[in-house]
Amino acid sequence: MCIKTSVQTGLGKELAGSGKRPEVSLDSVGRYEKGLPTMRELFSTCAAFLFLATMPVVGIAQSGSTQILITPTSSQKVIAGAQDRFTGTVRVQSLFDAKEPARSSGGQVTFQPGARSSWHTHPLGQILIVTDGVGWVQQWGGPVQVIRKGDVVWIPAGVKHWHGATPTTTMTHIAFQEQLDGRAVDWLEKVTDEQYGLPK
Repeated sequence: MCIKTSVQTGLGKELAGSGKRPEVSLDSVGRYEKGLPTMRELFSTCAAFLFLATMPVVGIAQSGSTQILITPTSSQKVIAGAQDRFTGTVRVQSLFDAKEPARSSGGQVTFQPGARSSWHTHPLGQILIVTDGVGWVQQWGGPVQVIRKGDVVWIPAGVKHWHGATPTTTMTHIAFQEQLDGRAVDWLEKVTDEQYGLPK
């Protein structure tokens, strides 16, 4: 035998603030009557929508493109600075490459005394964070400027410049730059000893 109970629900958004609540009928085992869905049916429907809504995200996560990625120091590439891009002894450690949709890349560069980059430009500019030592930076036509540990250097887009150690100190910086059409830097001619300030 079914005993009908009348209950008030607070789910009617259209009645919000009116003080009225829609009434529904429950039988003795707590099932809705009048064709309304049971809790089990509601749960199944919600679970199905949740699955459909998250399916693309799960697929992306499994491909690794939405997961946090940690690159241990031991797996970061360290190379000698290319002779056509640097003068002197330079160590370049690639920290991260641009990964779509991002276009930023970064590296740590250590210059031994007297070492410096060639003249170059960046299509979207560059940020240098000096992490050790004392060095120099210069833009074309401007004075040589001293940079020290803790300094942050902003080089605007398209500005021809070079950076490196002083003749007597080492300098390490982390460099950040963005790619434009797949290119983050345009290398130009070498900095001569005269431009660098070494005596003839």
